[in-house]
Amino acid sequence: MSVSVDCGELSPRTSYDWHDVRFIGAVAGRYALSDRKRPGANKAPVYACRLCSVSTRTAVVVGPVVGEEGEVVTAHFDAFGILRGRINRQLPSGFVMDLMLNTAAREKLGRKIVWQKKRVYEQVEDRREHKRIQLRDPRTIISLGDGSRIPCFVIDVSKSGIALSAQHAPEIGTPLAVGKLVGRVVRYLDVGFAVKFLQLQELEDIEALVVPPEIAPLADSERAGR
Repeated sequence: MSVSVDCGELSPRTSYDWHDVRFIGAVAGRYALSDRKRPGANKAPVYACRLCSVSTRTAVVVGPVVGEEGEVVTAHFDAFGILRGRINRQLPSGFVMDLMLNTAAREKLGRKIVWQKKRVYEQVEDRREHKRIQLRDPRTIISLGDGSRIPCFVIDVSKSGIALSAQHAPEIGTPLAVGKLVGRVVRYLDVGFAVKFLQLQELEDIEALVVPPEIAPLADSERAGR
């Protein structure tokens, strides 16, 4: 159950049941499965992801690597900060994690959730500009010249290219197809790699071209983690 509260009415001394506060909506971020360090690496690989819903108890995340039940996840979202939790359920394209928070951190997250709901649903002014867009469905498949196909998470996209996150990144210069669009890997990112399309695309057409028809639409239950 979601509770609508005016953030301006809350003060640090206000008593409130944060358990019922939930935000459902797409929020871009990044995550790492803390115990999956590669040989010789000091930290686990970091992947891009999308937060589908969050409460002060749980979070639903869609990303390129689905962790196992019981694995510890460390994620970061601009709107909510660092969220650390343990996976309690796998989803076809992500997972639900129980958040590891003390009482003070839980209340702080609750206030952030209320503010995010206010900003999104009441259209509180946000002056940040986004030159690239996020797709409604962040999943795709890239096809390489040798016939191999790699599931990927779409970070964002523009008319000229797309940013992707996957368990393994192709080498720079590799030609490939993202769904039906052909391009080439041009650089690595902190959480993935960038592909430049061979031709400029119209933004309103990109999602239909990038997301292959064999990828089933995200179910409402997966978006909300029910």
